[in-house]
Amino acid sequence: YRAVVMTAGNAAVGCRSLLFWTIMCIVAAPQTTVESYHVGTACHSVVQLNGSQWCSFVKTTEDCKLDSGFIDYLQGAVCGFHHNLLPLAILLCAIWLIYLFVFLGTTAELFAIAAFSDPRTANLAIGALFGAGIFVTTVVAGGVALANPFIVASRPFLRDVIFYMAAVFWTFLVLYFGSIDLGQALGYLALYVVYVLMVIISSLIYQKHKNQEPASLYSCQSEICDAEDTNPSCIRTPSREDASEYQPLIGTEESKSTKSILLDSINPIDFQKWRRKRLPWKIFTCLMLPIEFFLLICIPVVDSDQEDHNWKRPLNCLQIVTGSLVCIFAFKSGYYGLLRINDQFPVWALVLLISLIIAMLIFVTTKNEEPPKYHCVFSFIGFLFSTILINTVATEVVNLLRAFGIIFNLSNTVLGLTLLAWGNSVGDLFSDITLARQGYQRMAIAACFGGIIFNMLFGIGLSSLIQMPYNNYVLEIKCDGLLDWVLVGSLGLSLVMSFISIPVQRFKLGKAYGGVLVSFYFIFIVVALLTEAGIIHV
Repeated sequence: YRAVVMTAGNAAVGCRSLLFWTIMCIVAAPQTTVESYHVGTACHSVVQLNGSQWCSFVKTTEDCKLDSGFIDYLQGAVCGFHHNLLPLAILLCAIWLIYLFVFLGTTAELFAIAAFSDPRTANLAIGALFGAGIFVTTVVAGGVALANPFIVASRPFLRDVIFYMAAVFWTFLVLYFGSIDLGQALGYLALYVVYVLMVIISSLIYQKHKNQEPASLYSCQSEICDAEDTNPSCIRTPSREDASEYQPLIGTEESKSTKSILLDSINPIDFQKWRRKRLPWKIFTCLMLPIEFFLLICIPVVDSDQEDHNWKRPLNCLQIVTGSLVCIFAFKSGYYGLLRINDQFPVWALVLLISLIIAMLIFVTTKNEEPPKYHCVFSFIGFLFSTILINTVATEVVNLLRAFGIIFNLSNTVLGLTLLAWGNSVGDLFSDITLARQGYQRMAIAACFGGIIFNMLFGIGLSSLIQMPYNNYVLEIKCDGLLDWVLVGSLGLSLVMSFISIPVQRFKLGKAYGGVLVSFYFIFIVVALLTEAGIIHV
């Protein structure tokens, strides 16, 4: 399962901010009658009506209808329950939202893709992008410092902060002028390419310099772990005792039949770990079983850490079939899967037939004992399958959040910078703090900036390029008022504060400054909510 999570996580990291920057805001005059079809009426106007009128308003208002997703959560909440039972509907939706967040937390997120699939929810992506950036650079970085104070690697830290500040400033200019053209979109991508090249070149220079220094085995290990750039070689390798935990209990791969390999592969429970764990962990594991089993039978995984690269012949053949079917029904809410070729042969049946033929060919031409030469192709297949699945779940999350925003009369930007940003970043918080407690503080602080730089530069640049052919190669951007400037200003201020304060402290990130960063985030949240409520205005 760890490998499944790694594959899905890598898939989402590569795409988490695609299709981010096509911004449209809905401006319409509210109406209070529900007899006619409400074209041009904002769905948020439903809160101005009596509870008995909500259902008919939602059914007859164009803005309340979904363009994607499997479940209409808003209509289900206001029409499927009596208005007096609306709190129960909200509670059930909240539980389902938490479960979906857990699913995305075990992988990663494609919230921006889902949010920008509908212009009405584009501000969710705006709030999530800047909200997650502020959360990671303050709460996550501050949590790392509070968990285990350390000396920050000076050059990598300055490099990352400078590039991120440049990205934020560039985005500020785009918001200020209200448009982004082809040159600016390519500029985002070019800046990210320059950043990646700088990381690679500096790493090569550093490694070359370290290799020229004679040192003993122990001193070399110490120097590598204290290197300014995070080096995977300093990660503790499993000892023989640790490795024994991953050895098969009964026989070897050669002695197992195809049936036993398949049954062992699709079992998501480690019974040895199960016996050692306590009841809360077991309950959580039971709740996660459907997700884990679903991922196991749908997403092929190539794990280079294992001797056989995680080659499971019967399971991998099964994943070709099940993954293809699930993806064709999940993509665009099953629209393409239900199409018929010449009004007769359904597309899903064609996909099933092709996947069965491919799976049979793989099964006949391979062995259980060793992976085929083309086994690496399964990693790309897993990347594609996991991306589609995560995007589908993210679409449901976005639809749920939009329903909450309409019911509670909250803007999409606020939902993005709070719930969506927290859902995006809470996994980073726990994983980075865990790394810091294990002594890998520099790796944790590097992770704080690497992902969000990718989101800002590559996400905005590529999403803009994708949308430009449909908008005469110029995207008009409309701000959501003062709250957008609060987001941009707060993120820029947090970066400038760290850029000045940490070098002044001789790059020592201690508990005091960690507390300052966490306090900054809470102040930001208070200011953002007061701005949303209209208490702070211009």
